[in-house]
Amino acid sequence: MRGDLFWGLQGALDRRGLGPVAGVDEAGRGACAGPLVVAACVLRSGDAARLPELTDSKVLTAKARDRVYDRVVQRAVDYAVIVIPAAEVDLFGIHVMNLEGMRRAVSALRNTPGYVLTDGFRVSGLPAPSVPVIKGDKAVACVAAASVLAKVTRDRIMGDLHDVHPHYGFDVHKGYSTSEHSAALNTHGPSPVHRWSYANVATAAAAHRASPPHPVVLTVAALENPSVPIRALGPYVGNNERSAAGVSAESRGGARIS
Repeated sequence: MRGDLFWGLQGALDRRGLGPVAGVDEAGRGACAGPLVVAACVLRSGDAARLPELTDSKVLTAKARDRVYDRVVQRAVDYAVIVIPAAEVDLFGIHVMNLEGMRRAVSALRNTPGYVLTDGFRVSGLPAPSVPVIKGDKAVACVAAASVLAKVTRDRIMGDLHDVHPHYGFDVHKGYSTSEHSAALNTHGPSPVHRWSYANVATAAAAHRASPPHPVVLTVAALENPSVPIRALGPYVGNNERSAAGVSAESRGGARIS
């Protein structure tokens, strides 16, 4: 995946006067607890030799990610990291907040980029022209850098949340739906930092007769799950009627969680 495109796409755009080029990526989209974190990053086109370990954050070890994170922070022309709490995900949906997070991240850069490269899908409403790159976190250096910034930031947040809620094991699974996390969720019920709109969290909340700490709009997966009696979750829960009416699967947020 680290072919000519990895640094070449940004270089081509820069040479045509379309830079600076910002890469954008997120971490935590598939988790059922903790925040969604979105980062935007602008790199120097000639920095390939100074960032030899840079690649998709998911294929790096934790120690390597920390090294690359420090190097990216040191070398980047510009970067911004946005943290979106679980409460916003519960109210507006993961896909909506993912897109909004990308807009916020690009807008938070010190200077408006000339071009934006996003990971995987098109994002409307950005302050500059943009193009999606399939598997951009593996294929394009500035998107990979954004993925590292987002992933390391989120992992550190989940480590801090583990100190507050140690019985869930956030320091290990980072809020994703592993078997260990599911067991803890079923035993203890959801915490305030879980995404209560997601089907598995809503099911555990109903079993524990727990009410969400903030307004929640249930995802399609939760609405269609017979184990989730909506009224049992408390007064702040609403139907996600737009999704139930048949909006594309991309907008279904917690439908990815089982």
